[in-house]
Amino acid sequence: MNKRASYSKYDNKKSFVHEKLELLYLDQWIAVIYKPAGLLSVPYPGSKARTAQSVLEELLRKQGIVNSKHKPFPVHRLDRGTSGVMMFALSEQAQKKIMNSWHKMVTERLYHALAEISPLAKKNPLMAEGLIDDPISLNAYNIGYVKKNRKKTLSDNVELSDKKFNNHEMPARTHYKKLMEGSNYALFELSLDTGKKNQIRAHLAAHGYPIAGDKEHRSYTNPFNRLCLHARTLEFIHPYTGEKKSFEVPEPEQWIEFVKKGMLKPDK
Repeated sequence: MNKRASYSKYDNKKSFVHEKLELLYLDQWIAVIYKPAGLLSVPYPGSKARTAQSVLEELLRKQGIVNSKHKPFPVHRLDRGTSGVMMFALSEQAQKKIMNSWHKMVTERLYHALAEISPLAKKNPLMAEGLIDDPISLNAYNIGYVKKNRKKTLSDNVELSDKKFNNHEMPARTHYKKLMEGSNYALFELSLDTGKKNQIRAHLAAHGYPIAGDKEHRSYTNPFNRLCLHARTLEFIHPYTGEKKSFEVPEPEQWIEFVKKGMLKPDK
């Protein structure tokens, strides 16, 4: 049986906004939330869709703690299809302080991804853990991807500083670890040294591990009617109190069972 052909049968185009936004932490400076898959992080020009930012503002408005100066301001983003832990500043001053010190204050930020194992990956699999540093380009639809002739990892003993990039490429570094691997899917843990658009999705897909549900990067399956990428952990030093804060929301348990059983679609 041609497995790649069979994968395409499960392309479900239904909306995958199934969950509600949850407020995990709140003080006078910041809010930490759980953003469900399918919800935009912030608005874009011309869009009237609900976003994590607008839903959080509604929640805070119900508590009577929103005004023109005290409301959610974005400090980072998650792709629309990505679920997980996300932070907002609650004033412009806090936003500037956090964004100016983001790489110093954030001590850990981990993602989990359920990825397909394509014929390319079966023939030339990634090691159990490592670092991918393929440069990221943007296509005409503003989607990040890796050019075929630029695919390379640091396992090839090529230093990032030695590479030459053209005007349409951006250096990007993704640390990865295979947590589980089955016959058709693998569960990855990932962290970023850089935050380029669609970085995790592009890096895994370039090495034959497109994330399930990621049609933009040529995945063949959509078993959970969503992009199977989840921002699991956010750990940081509070920019005002100096306290260490850590928030973790696990990915759906079904992903683990899915890998174990080597399934092409969930049990009904």
